[in-house]
Amino acid sequence: MSRFVDEIEENLIALLLGLMTIVSFANVVARFGFNSNILWGLEFTLYCFAWLVLLGASYAVKKNAHLGVDLLINFCSEPVRRALGLIAVGCCIVFSFLLLKGAWDYWSIFANLPPTEGRWFPTGFVEKYRGQGWYEVNDIPVPSVLRWMEDVFNDGDEYEKIPRLLPYLVLPLSMALMLYRYCQAAWMIWVGLSDRLIVSHEAEEEVAEARLDREG
Repeated sequence: MSRFVDEIEENLIALLLGLMTIVSFANVVARFGFNSNILWGLEFTLYCFAWLVLLGASYAVKKNAHLGVDLLINFCSEPVRRALGLIAVGCCIVFSFLLLKGAWDYWSIFANLPPTEGRWFPTGFVEKYRGQGWYEVNDIPVPSVLRWMEDVFNDGDEYEKIPRLLPYLVLPLSMALMLYRYCQAAWMIWVGLSDRLIVSHEAEEEVAEARLDREG
């Protein structure tokens, strides 16, 4: 199951990168070869890049791929390393939770959903709010397959561009994944399967693997 989830995330990230490359290349060809322009190309690649970065950040937490310095913690005993790891991951969990709240409050009104109450931590949902499902992006046209969203989010009125709730969905989604990944990391440290959020000497290991592959 873990490998299956990994493949979904990796393929999605690869798809986003591929779409960015294809649209950017097509726009260059249209501009210099046909003196034309794909009007929605720049905005599309911008949103793809945002999805790539935000989803990639949570995936990097899962794979312990974020940059870190382990010089000091390597001098500590194993119990101290675990304690420091738990403190670090606790701070990351709190920070991710705050980001998730902010991301939900920002995105929810575009999906005609209530934002949360409370300045720092949610204490409930706002009862009276103004839904903004009618907000659109600037340039990306609506494909026919998404016309059903007009009845659900726009009171039946026609969208000219895709609704803003779609590209902005990555905000709560990525922050929820980030929070989940840090909770996983905390559990790994708590049960003794790890003592830090980063891979120890990851650069040295990558160099060693590259050398073995070349020699093999």
